[in-house]
Parts: sequence; structure tokens; C-alpha cells
Amino acid sequence: MAAPAKLIRLALLALVLTGCSALSAETAPVEGALAPEFTLQNLEGQSVSLSDLRGQVVLVNFWATWCGPCVEEMPTIEARYQLGGFEVLAVDFDEPADLVSSFMDELGVELPILLDPGGEIQRLYQVRGYPTSFFIDEQSIIRILQIGPMDAAQLDAHLAEMGVAP
Repeated sequence: MAAPAKLIRLALLALVLTGCSALSAETAPVEGALAPEFTLQNLEGQSVSLSDLRGQVVLVNFWATWCGPCVEEMPTIEARYQLGGFEVLAVDFDEPADLVSSFMDELGVELPILLDPGGEIQRLYQVRGYPTSFFIDEQSIIRILQIGPMDAAQLDAHLAEMGVAP
């Protein structure tokens, strides 16, 4: 009889511990989940919210000027963005507006850039590496999570999966 009682106590302890850790830990945004809402300022100082783009396919791309793969990926995203069919929010990690603006001018890219002072939104999305891209559908559901850079073929494939024609 002692063995079943001990097993029950261990099972209850496991449930309590699991419940406590689940309550205290934030879950990372994953495919199939509602994209966390955020509002940031663009390079012109205007507030832009993810919810402003509800009803459209949105690519939220987390990047930084010092990230080589981000720099390589930007022109690819820019070229596809110019063809239309989706929106882009390129969220820069905690860099000064003047640095980001100069960088974008030098790169010749005109994507919608948002500034994330202190990296609050990067933490909300639990970004662990750069670049990281979230493809969000018209109902604000994350459909594709891409960690690492994308080439043109990968970007087109992701957009096609989202229903965006080339």
C-alpha cells in the first residue's frame, strides 16, 4: 500500500510543479498561435501597430544593422515587397534611429522599418537569432516561422503558402 500512495504523491507533486512553471513562463509565439500585438515607432516617428495591418498578410522581420545575414536578406525582401500582395514590418533591434536610417539609405532599401528600443518586442516574440521572420495571416495567426536568412526562392515559397501570388 505504501507504493501506490508514494506514486500518487509524486504524481501530484509533478502536476503542481508543472502547473507552476507553466504559469510563470511566457510561451514563445509559434505557428498556429495568435501573433502578439505590438506598437512601435517607424523612422519618421509615427506609431505603427501590428493590428493596423489586420486583414493582410504580414511579414514581421526581426533584424539588426550589424547582422550580416540580415543585410544579405534585406534586398530580397525589398524586391518582393515592391511587387505587392503583403505587408512588411522590419523590426530593428535596439539601435538609434539615425544609425538605422543611414544604414537603410546606404543599402537602398525602403521597407517599413520599426524601432524597438530596449528590445521589448524582440523579447515578446522570443527572438533568439537574426534574422527571424514571422509570416502572419489576415486573421493575425502566425503561419510560418523562419529562423535565419531567406533567399528569393524561400521567400516566394513562404508567400505562396500564405496565398500571396508572385
